[in-house]
Amino acid sequence: MTELSDFSAARSATIRDAMATINASGMQMLLLVDDEGRFLRTVTDGDLRRLLLNGAEMGDTLEMLPPLSSVTAPDDTSRKAALALMDRHEINHLPLIDGEGRIVRVLNRRDIGTPILLSTPHMGEAELHFVEEAFRTNWIAPLGPNVDAFEREVADLVGVGHAAALSSGTAAIHLAVRMLGVKPGDKVFCSTLTFSASANPIVYEGGEPVFIDSEPGSWNMSPVALERAFDAAKAEGWAPRAVIVVNLYGQSADMDALVEICDRHGVPIIEDAAESLGARYKGNPSGIFGRMGIYSFNGNKIITTSGGGMLVSDDEELITQARFLATQARDPAPHYQHSQIGFNYRMSNILAGVGRGQLQVLGERVEARRGVFEAYRDGLGDIAGLEWMPEPDWSYSTRWLSTLTIDPAISGVSVSQIIARLAEEMIEARPVWKPMHQQPVFAGCRHFAHGNDAVSDRIFETGLCMPSGSNMTPAEIERIIGVMRDVLKVR
Repeated sequence: MTELSDFSAARSATIRDAMATINASGMQMLLLVDDEGRFLRTVTDGDLRRLLLNGAEMGDTLEMLPPLSSVTAPDDTSRKAALALMDRHEINHLPLIDGEGRIVRVLNRRDIGTPILLSTPHMGEAELHFVEEAFRTNWIAPLGPNVDAFEREVADLVGVGHAAALSSGTAAIHLAVRMLGVKPGDKVFCSTLTFSASANPIVYEGGEPVFIDSEPGSWNMSPVALERAFDAAKAEGWAPRAVIVVNLYGQSADMDALVEICDRHGVPIIEDAAESLGARYKGNPSGIFGRMGIYSFNGNKIITTSGGGMLVSDDEELITQARFLATQARDPAPHYQHSQIGFNYRMSNILAGVGRGQLQVLGERVEARRGVFEAYRDGLGDIAGLEWMPEPDWSYSTRWLSTLTIDPAISGVSVSQIIARLAEEMIEARPVWKPMHQQPVFAGCRHFAHGNDAVSDRIFETGLCMPSGSNMTPAEIERIIGVMRDVLKVR
């Protein structure tokens, strides 16, 4: 970082000295200050050229410069406001001035023009090889060698027998719901603290979601709430067709407890591991504990194919049926014949090539995201009222998103205020998922809480998702921590 003194000058400086300062600093300008260090104006090489063209000599001082009202801003100006000011005046540098007229720092357009986003794709070097191979062999349309290989590689990585590469994680859940026989009027238990894609496929097939609360120790489906839901169903004379367990923000649910309950009631599990590829539960890969598991390769996930998903299972017949349904359910006939309604859900050979390259760096991406989480916890751990998403002893989370809760009664600020302040500094943050039982589209659906009050409601009211990309720089992380400490009034 260039120090202010490296591109500042007094009126007594010569034109020669000023030109040398501009040349050495790389700032394309210098700051003219008075004897008390108060800001007077900016000076560019164009200003100096005009002096020389008007007859000044290189040894003349900057006293010859006419007064100029340079564009400045108060030292608490946000990056977003500063960028708007730069755009309006078509300038690339903006001095920030304190109450005494002294320069605190200078904002450079190139340093503030790029926002820090929540979770961006992080491409490696191997992806291009597989994509180029697809072009070279003209395997562009859905299916092809990369699709076959991607399925094998994912299955081998997580230790399941079979996998089907699909157009999205949502498509994988939909096929799983359909193959488990969900029909109009059937009920399916589903984690409530999740994205709507976990629950929507139930409705696609005419089913009715019944939402299960979180437990405080993992933020994932509560075995206590699940047991309550089964008890209520039994008392009322019905049973759910399936249970969709979501592994939230890259962390596995307590699968042993959940599997025991579902096995006892004879109900299959769909494990929604969209956010948890690379996570582990008691040493075993996330996503393999249910009858079927799903992963997502959306652009914001741990690894990406830009858009895509995978359905995995040890049941070969289910995966064979999934591939059939995902390819428009075309019968094995010499002509186009369809005996069932199918879907256009298969992954393209090009995107599968991207996935194969991404899969090679999965471990590195997980470690990088865990590193981001630890950096936040180290940089903000001394602040009262902040609680980080817990990681039970049995869990190894991907930390897909770094998440925490903020108690406004202790911190003095709400999550919405923090999000707004971060946005002013061009930093994207979001609330945690709004529970499905609070969603207008699912009004009327039943919900079973962990205790007297819903754990998921509390997490939603106080939860915050921080920028978590594996390609974030240490400087970006420090910038976020600095803004957080500022808004929480901790220095």
